[in-house]
Amino acid sequence: MTIDLERFRLRSYLQGLGEDHLKQHAGAVDLYDIGGILEGAVPAHHFALPGGSGPDLVGNVMANRERVARAFDASPGQLVTEVLKRLRKPQPIVTVPGSEAPVQQVVLQGDEADLTKLPVHLQHELDGAPYIGAIDFTRDPSTGWTNIGVRRLMLRGRRTAGVDLVAPSDLRALYLGHAKRKEPMPVAFVVGAHPIDYVAATMRMPVDELELLSSLRGAPLGVVKCITNDLLVPADAEYVLEGYFDPHGHVEPEGPYGEFLGYYGGVKRNPLFRLTAITHRRDPLFQTLSISGRTMDRTDTAQLCALRTEVTAWQSIQLAVRELKAVYASAASGGMFNLRVALQQRVPGEARNAIAAAFSCQANIKHVFVVDPDIDIFSDTEMEWALATRFQANRDLVTMDGMRAMPLDPSLEGERTGSKLGFDLTLPLLAPGEQRSMEHTVPTPPFPATPGAAVVSPAEALGQGPKTFAELMRAVGSRDGRELVCWLETQDQAGRLDRDEAGRWRLK
Repeated sequence: MTIDLERFRLRSYLQGLGEDHLKQHAGAVDLYDIGGILEGAVPAHHFALPGGSGPDLVGNVMANRERVARAFDASPGQLVTEVLKRLRKPQPIVTVPGSEAPVQQVVLQGDEADLTKLPVHLQHELDGAPYIGAIDFTRDPSTGWTNIGVRRLMLRGRRTAGVDLVAPSDLRALYLGHAKRKEPMPVAFVVGAHPIDYVAATMRMPVDELELLSSLRGAPLGVVKCITNDLLVPADAEYVLEGYFDPHGHVEPEGPYGEFLGYYGGVKRNPLFRLTAITHRRDPLFQTLSISGRTMDRTDTAQLCALRTEVTAWQSIQLAVRELKAVYASAASGGMFNLRVALQQRVPGEARNAIAAAFSCQANIKHVFVVDPDIDIFSDTEMEWALATRFQANRDLVTMDGMRAMPLDPSLEGERTGSKLGFDLTLPLLAPGEQRSMEHTVPTPPFPATPGAAVVSPAEALGQGPKTFAELMRAVGSRDGRELVCWLETQDQAGRLDRDEAGRWRLK
């Protein structure tokens, strides 16, 4: 099988972005300034001479929902359904020889493999050191499956880095097994990849995650065996950092970090990564991932977390309700704490079912807002309006205590469990044939007239039944309305008209 090893290359993806989404820096830029340039930036940035010499550096590539959606050839609103569709269609995985793998066009080992030769920049004021954001590839010895995730490597030297393995994860569990057996754990980190690969790395599914990656690409995946271990990695990546986790365990102080909730994470004890090789393309793009700060919705991490949250929530909620319409996790809350759900209620209680399903599917989901399909959940304006006008706290607030929580949430103040809130912002469910009351009907501009419709006199129009003022204008072909006001005035004074409960004009 022939594999296109350029189609899902990071550089190929960036070449499809316009000036609104990619800013070029042709001159030299100090590494110290990179963090400030990326902070809150709307477009992605491409630095030709980071640190004065290169190699090329790109940042904030996925820090925008539209750019993530473009990677899937989807609109932002259809992103989740496109991801779910691709997950249902497996794609083949093909091993290619190293001689044909672009990521092994250059191989550096020994003293040539030097992390400090890469454009790794300090991201935040209090960070313990510069760090690399990368996709980790490991193998579960019990199943043979490849496990992938996203990690940060905080530089500790030319061939050593600290990696955060404190939070619960598959990688942490695999490492603890190796450490217990006093065995080094082989690992490979991909730096510089298509956005789809990062999305795959954030998903949590009980499968060989190379298959997950190929399914999300919607195309066959070419992989290559690493130079210094037996792990398989995408052959079309920009860089691969090969090595192993030291078997001595969580022994080295590491941090602080700017964390994905918008605050710092303190110093922790973590294992060390020891570098054995660097492989890369001849013209590689090094990639940095943005995280934390006040503009969370403009970071790679929050956008990736948001999509993962939406996919997980959709899969859970669709088992609890009949007609789920849309799911959106706001990146401004880190992409996981605040979830919006739109559904068409068919029976009483479905909004509550959706809230309960969302609470249980992820520890990170903290607040759930459920609305009717007429509310655009991607619009802050419409969500604020729904909260203001469709919600009564004593009736529509759902609370649950003692729930599993995200340990990094600073509001927990050391507690191991937390509280969750659900907001039922739906309108009262109508009985069959029942019409929404005037007080729950949303105003719209007058409807356009039907082209070629017959025009009658005002009296004839009302003779056909009660009419709103707009209906009366369309019936008589009026494009002004003031003449109708005058006619209604004369008829009303003559005692020929009155109004029904809906305010429509009618003949007595």
